[in-house]
This record gives sequence, structure tokens and C-alpha cells, in this order.
Amino acid sequence: MATYQSELAKFGEEGLEPMHPSSQCLNAQLSLCIIGIAESEIPIDVDKIMVPLKSDLLLVSPGFSSVVVRKNGQQWWKRVEVQFEDHVVIPTFPPGLSPESYTKHYDEYFSKISLDKLPETRPLWELHIIKYPTQTAAGTLVFKMHHALGDGFSIMGAIFSMLKRADNPSLPLTFPSATSAPKEIVKENIVKTSLGLVSRCFNTVFDIAHSMMHTAWYGDSPNPIRSGTPSVEYSPMHTTRVILSLDDIRKVQSKIHVSVNDVVVGMIFYGIHLYSKKVGKSLTESQKTALVVLNTRMLNGYRNLDEMLEKNLWGNKFSFIHIPMPTHSDGEKVDLKTFILEARKIIQRNRNSMAVLLNGLLLALMDKFQGSEAVSKYVYTTMNKCSVCVSNLIGPKEKLAIADHPISNIYFTVAGVPMSLIFPVISYMGKLTIGISGEKKLIDTQLLASCMNEAFKKIVEETAM
Repeated sequence: MATYQSELAKFGEEGLEPMHPSSQCLNAQLSLCIIGIAESEIPIDVDKIMVPLKSDLLLVSPGFSSVVVRKNGQQWWKRVEVQFEDHVVIPTFPPGLSPESYTKHYDEYFSKISLDKLPETRPLWELHIIKYPTQTAAGTLVFKMHHALGDGFSIMGAIFSMLKRADNPSLPLTFPSATSAPKEIVKENIVKTSLGLVSRCFNTVFDIAHSMMHTAWYGDSPNPIRSGTPSVEYSPMHTTRVILSLDDIRKVQSKIHVSVNDVVVGMIFYGIHLYSKKVGKSLTESQKTALVVLNTRMLNGYRNLDEMLEKNLWGNKFSFIHIPMPTHSDGEKVDLKTFILEARKIIQRNRNSMAVLLNGLLLALMDKFQGSEAVSKYVYTTMNKCSVCVSNLIGPKEKLAIADHPISNIYFTVAGVPMSLIFPVISYMGKLTIGISGEKKLIDTQLLASCMNEAFKKIVEETAM
């Protein structure tokens, strides 16, 4: 195994590239890793699959062939010679087990590598190749990449660029356009926006003030989905997911005149409501807040590697907004439609605010005057004082493949988040996958997923009537 200690010991001022401040803040008190999972339809041929991975991954960004150097309170990239095999891990499980048993081994392994810290003595990424069949895949590729290398847009864009279209590898991937509400809702929003400048200013001031006070003072109390455990980012997490048909979501969207985002957010909130009832714990006793993390790039879909690097699109560009989660007492009669309409109301109100842009500006100013360490502490505290985190990415419409291995599903999660529950959402091939990563000792993620599936199945059936 090659190490990079000698490189760290002998470098001088030359060859150092400054790390972007937003990347530095994600490799300090707050240290996050993006984990992308690609499920193969056939058993993985390691030698075959390594060829395109070797040829493409290191071309993505200089960070993939650089180590982190800390000097004078700053972080820098130092280019090194990468031994690709040193970053590839192929675990060994007991032979001859059933897919159900291998799924349990995989879940435990995934939970472990989510907690493991990437060593700074080598570039901050790993590839785990799971050759054993689980209940959902014949083999699994797990890409673990530090958030300092780039945000979800960049990392997943890199993964999509390594994977090719299964039907014709020479053709580019295509991505869904940003989904929106029905035309009558959009027109209504345009009218309200043009006439509601005062309202927008008021909402913006209120949202920024609420965000800062929530982070600085009160925050959410411990509840069924937030343990309040110190350093919760080091607690074992269990990850599962809910897979929905985008066609079914659009049917619900059309029937009750909302957007796709309204349906997804409403289902997350209603799933939490049902889950709390099933575990016999009330959500009405304290405030619960969802932190929605947004990418601030004004782009419509991903770009290939050449475009991403040429147009300087790589990096970390994000902001966030606090959303109060609706709650109802156990005696109230509510269903998924109720929560979808409430989600629509909350989302429309936040569209009439510039808090997302100003939160991003606040982080930039904080970095300029206080440094990336202060930004890292602020973002850490912001996350830690919320109950739920939601993030969203758009994936390709076509089936992907790598080295003739068709990919049945692709999704992601984020490790190191100082929260008990996160929902990473991504579309792929006409499906929407809602990841659920929950603190093992607190949350039964399988039960939560079951609640969401049952609720969605019911509203789809009602929509068809």
C-alpha cells in the first residue's frame, strides 16, 4: 500500500493550490462525505469495471489526485501521484449466503464505512465494490467522496459522467427539466410576485432573522426524530430508501394541482407523522424544523466532465432554508393530501422570499471576515439544531451502465451530518428515490419507509378513482 507521508513531509510553497473557502468549511468541525450508490443488475466483474473508473475519475478535478495540506490556518491542495488501487476496497463476506443475509452484511458494512474518516494522508475518496448479491442488486458500487471535493451537484455529476447510457454509450445523458406547478398556479405566483414586493421583503427579513435565531438560540428540542445526542454525527446510522414512480407522482400532482416538490415534501412530513404515531410518541409537544439544503447554481441539469471543468462549475455552491414542519394532534383526522397541501403553502411562502440567496451571502461574508472555521461551526450548529435535513438532485432519464454492467438504481446519502435523520432525494430513469438515513438507536428507518410507502400507495389509488 502506498502512502503519501513523504509527500506531506517534503513539499514547499510550490505546488500548493488554495482550497476554496466553501470546501474548507466542510473539512473542519463540520466534515461531510457524499456517498453515491450504484446498483448493478449483473454480478460485478472487477477487472472489467476498473478500466473506465481509472480512466475517468482522476480527470474530474485536481482534488481527486491531491492531498489536504494545513498551513497558516488555511487548507491547500497538494498534487500527488495516485495509486488507484489504494482507494479501492473489496470487502469479504461469508460465502454461500442468501440475498437476504447478504443484505444484512451490506447494511452493517455501509453503516461502518459511513462513520469511517477518510485519511488526509491520501486523496479524499474511496470506491467500495460489493460483489455479493443483495435483495436489490447483483452487485453494488459505493463511491465515498469528501464534500471538500465538491457538492452533490459536482460529485453526482462526476459519477454520471463515468457511467454511460446503456442503450448507446456515445449519446449524451438527458435530464428532466425542473418540475413546476400547473400553469394556473405559476400565473398566480407571477401576479403575486409582481404585486407583492413589500411582502417579499418582509418574508426575507423574517426568514433570515428566524434562521439566525434558530441557530444561535432556541433550536429544536429532542423529539422522536431528533435525539439531541452530542456529536450525533459519530453515531451509527442505518440507510434505506423509498422508490416511487414519477408517473404516479405526476398523477397526484395533476389531481390536486400542486408541484412534484409539494408531493415529495408532503410525503416526507406525513411519513414522519405516521411514524411517530406508530411508535407511540407525539410530535406536537415541541417545534420541529426541516433544513432544506439547496444548490445555488442556476443550471438546468448536469453537464459532462469537459463542460463542468471548462465553465468552472465544479466546487461547493450551496445555501439552506429553515422550514417549519406541520404537526397535528393524534385526534385530528389528516391524510397525505392534507400534508401535501400544507407543504405547498409552506413552499409557496418560501418562494416569496430571498432568504436562500441571502443565506449564501451571509456565509460568504462570514468567511471573509471570520474565516472558514467560523463558517464551519455556524453550518454545523445550523444543522445540529434542526430535526430533519432534505436535499434534492436530478438524475438522468436513461438507464446507465458501466463496462457493460447495467445500473438498476442509483441514489446517494451524506455521512457526517450532525443530525438524526436526513432525506436525500434523487430521480433516475422515471423513478424517484427518497433515501432515509436515520440514527440507529433512535429511528426505525424500515418502519418509516413503510409508513411513506403505504401513504403514497393509498393516495395513488384514490387519484385513480
